[in-house]
Amino acid sequence: MELRGPEPLGSRPARQNPRLWAAAGRRAAPYLVLTALLIFTGAFLLGYVVFRGSCQACGDDVMVVSEDVNHELGPDSHQGTLYWSDLQAMFLRHLGEGRLEDTIRQTSLRERVAGSAGMAALVRDLRALLLRQKLDHVWMDTHYVGLQFPDPAHPNALHWVDAAGKHGEQLPLEDPDVYCPYSATGNATGELVYAHYGRPEDLQDLRARGVEPKGRLLLVRLGVINFAQKVASAQDFGAQGVLIYPDPADFSQGPHKLSLSSHRAVYGHVHLGTGDPYTPGFPSFNQTQFPPVQSSGLPIIPAQPISADTASLLLRKLEGPVAPQEWQGHLPVSPYRLGPGPGLHLGVNNHRASTPISNIFGCIEGRSEPDHYVVIGAQRDAWGPGAAKSAVGTAILLELVRTFSSMVSNGFRPRRSLLFISWDGGDFGSVGSMEWLEGYLSVLHLKAVVYVSLDNAVLGDDKFHAKTSPLLISLIENILKQVDSPNRSGQTLFEQVVFNNHSWEAEVIRPLPMDSSAYSFTAFAGVPAVEFSFMEDGPVYPFLHTKDDTYENLHRVLRGRLPAVAQAVAQLAGQLLIRLSHDHLLPLDFGRYGDVVLRHIGSLNEFSGDLKARGLTLQWVYSARGDYIRAAEKLRKEIYSSEESDERLTRMYNVRIMRVMRRGESRGRTLGLPTGGSRRNRRGGRTGLGARPSQERPTASESRGWSSTSCPSTCRRPTHRSATSSWVAETTRWVPCWTTCGCCARVAPGPLGRRPRWRGAWASRRAASGASWPCSPGRCRGQPTR
Repeated sequence: MELRGPEPLGSRPARQNPRLWAAAGRRAAPYLVLTALLIFTGAFLLGYVVFRGSCQACGDDVMVVSEDVNHELGPDSHQGTLYWSDLQAMFLRHLGEGRLEDTIRQTSLRERVAGSAGMAALVRDLRALLLRQKLDHVWMDTHYVGLQFPDPAHPNALHWVDAAGKHGEQLPLEDPDVYCPYSATGNATGELVYAHYGRPEDLQDLRARGVEPKGRLLLVRLGVINFAQKVASAQDFGAQGVLIYPDPADFSQGPHKLSLSSHRAVYGHVHLGTGDPYTPGFPSFNQTQFPPVQSSGLPIIPAQPISADTASLLLRKLEGPVAPQEWQGHLPVSPYRLGPGPGLHLGVNNHRASTPISNIFGCIEGRSEPDHYVVIGAQRDAWGPGAAKSAVGTAILLELVRTFSSMVSNGFRPRRSLLFISWDGGDFGSVGSMEWLEGYLSVLHLKAVVYVSLDNAVLGDDKFHAKTSPLLISLIENILKQVDSPNRSGQTLFEQVVFNNHSWEAEVIRPLPMDSSAYSFTAFAGVPAVEFSFMEDGPVYPFLHTKDDTYENLHRVLRGRLPAVAQAVAQLAGQLLIRLSHDHLLPLDFGRYGDVVLRHIGSLNEFSGDLKARGLTLQWVYSARGDYIRAAEKLRKEIYSSEESDERLTRMYNVRIMRVMRRGESRGRTLGLPTGGSRRNRRGGRTGLGARPSQERPTASESRGWSSTSCPSTCRRPTHRSATSSWVAETTRWVPCWTTCGCCARVAPGPLGRRPRWRGAWASRRAASGASWPCSPGRCRGQPTR
C-alpha cells in the first residue's frame, strides 16, 4: 500500500479555481446571449430597412445580362438590372414605323390564297426571314385540310324560273370567283323572300307578317352577324338557300367617305365553327386516316354572295307587304318589299380539295420559365389583296419579331418564352390555328400563358376596341396609359378612349368573336386571349373580304395615318408581351371573374320566375361566386406575403394563376371539350410545341372529356362530346370507344410519332354490325346511330 504525505499548502486553492470560473460563467451566460441577440436583431433590422428601400426604388425592374451586343446569355445569368422605363425605351428605339408601311404594301401585292403557289413562295420567304433573326428556334407545322374552292369549269349560277319550273334568264354574278366556302353544293329552287340580316328574330318577324321563309330562297344583307350564322338561321327555318349582298346603307355614305362598288360581292365562309370541318376534333396531319364524319356546323343548304347591283334586280321583282322602315336600305329600289317574288334557281358547284397549309413558328426561349409560352399570332392568308385582313397583322408580327430579336442582341432575355406564329387558312375559319390547337392541346393546357391576336388590327383610326378575356382587362388598362394616341397629339390611348365616355371598359372592351383565332384559344384551350382593333366611328371598313381590300384603299380610308395606327398597335402588343413575359408574377387579374359572374347573375335574374317553375334556383351560383372570391383573396394574400426572390415559389403561384382560366372558363364553355388533367410531354426538339403529342397515359378526366349531358338510351354514361375518347387499359394506342356510348364514339390523337387512326378490327366489327360511323360533336341528338 502506497503512503502519501500531506499535500502542499498551495495545492487546494489551485484545484478550486476552475470551479469558481465555471460558476461565474454560468451567471454571465444569459447576459452574453441577450447581448448577442440584440446585436443580431439590430443588424437584421438595419439591413432589412436598407434592402426594402432599394426594392421600392427598383420598381418594375427586370434582370438582364450585359450591355455587350455580342455577349451570349446563359440560362442563369444575372449581372445587372434594367428598369421598366429603360426596357420600354429599348423596345421603342428598335421598333421601326417605316418598315411597317413597306411590309404592308409588299405583302398585300402577293398572292396569299391558302394552298396556292404564291402562298408556298411566301412561306419560304418568311421562314428565311425568321432564320436571319436572333431566334432560338424556327420551324413549320404542315396540316392537310379539306378546303372548298369554286370550280372554274362549272361556275356557280343564278337563274330566273318560270311558273312551269323552266330556267329563264341567267342573272349576272359580277364576281364569279367570289363564293361561300363550305356551302352545300347542288341546286336550290324557290320563290325569293327578303329577310333583312337573316337573324332568327328577322325570320320570326317575317313569319309573323305572313311571309313564310320555309321552302324559299332568302335574300339577306351583309352585317350584324356573320355568314355562317345567317345560313344556319335560314336552315333552321326551312329555307332552300341564301343569297347575301352588301347594302350601301351598312357602309359609309359621306361625300368624302370611300364606299364599296355596287358590282362587288363579299367573300365569307359559312361553316358555323372553326378548324377543318372534315376532321372535327382531330389534327389534320398528313397520311392520317379519319372516320368519314363532318362538323355539325356545315350547312345543308347552298349559299352564294351577290353584288348590290344583282340584289337590286331581285328586289325590284318582289311583291307582298312593304318591309318595315328599319329594314329599308339604300339601293335604288323604293320601297323594299318582303316578297315572295318570282322563282329562282341557285346552282353551287364548289369542290372540296385536300390542301396543305403551313404555320410558321419562331421562338425566343425564356430564362426562368422557358416552358411557359406567351403566344402572339397573325393570319397570313387572304382571299384577294387582304391589306386590312391579314397584311397589316403579318407586317406587325414580323416587325415585333425583328424588334425583340434586336433586343435579345442587346442583352434582353425574357423570363418566359415568346412564341411568334404566322397562321395559314384563316379565311376558311381559323383552320391553321385550330388544327395546331387540336394537335398540341395537352401541352397548351398547361404551358400557354396568353394568346395575342393581330388579326383585323387596323380597320380605321377613330375608335379602339380590345376583344379580350376578363383576366387581361386590368393589364390592358395599364398599357393603354403608356401608348401614345396615333391621331391625337399629346394624348395617350387611354385618354383618347375616355374622352367621350368616362367608363373606359364600356368604350373599349368587347367579347371575342367566334371567327377569330383568339376565340379558339379561349374556348378550346382555356387560354386567355386578346385581339386589338382600331375601327372607324360609324360603319365598318367597307372593303374587308373583297378584291378592293388593297393597300391604297386602306391608306385612303385612314387618310394617310396607316403607318401611325399600325405603329400604335405594335407598341401596344409589344409592351403587353414584355409585361407578360418578364414580370415575376403574371399580371393577370384573377379576381375579376367575381365581377363577371355577378354581371351574369344579374342577367339571369329576369328569368328567376321560369327557373323557379322548373324547380331551379340561382343560390348555387351565388355560393360558387362567394367561394371563388374567398379563394382569390386567399391567393392574393399568399402572394403578397411571399418572398419575390424565391423562384420556385413564384413559379408555383404563376401556375396557379394560369389555371384560373383553364379550370374556370374552359369548363364552362359550350364545346364540351376536355379541360382538366395533365399529360406529361416528352420534350423534343425546338420548344416542345413542334413535337407530336406524348405517349404518356392521360388522366381519366382528360381522356374522357365528358360533358354534363347523358345518353337517354340504355347506355347511361355521359355522352362523348369531345375530341378524345377513353384510354384502353394495358395498351399504348388510342382506339374508338365503341362500348361506352353508341351515340358519339370518337378517336383521339395518337401517341408520339404516330397518327390517330381507326383500328381495323374495331372498324370491321362496327361495319359488320350494320351500325353507322360515329357522329360529330354537337350533332348527336341522344339516339344511338344504327
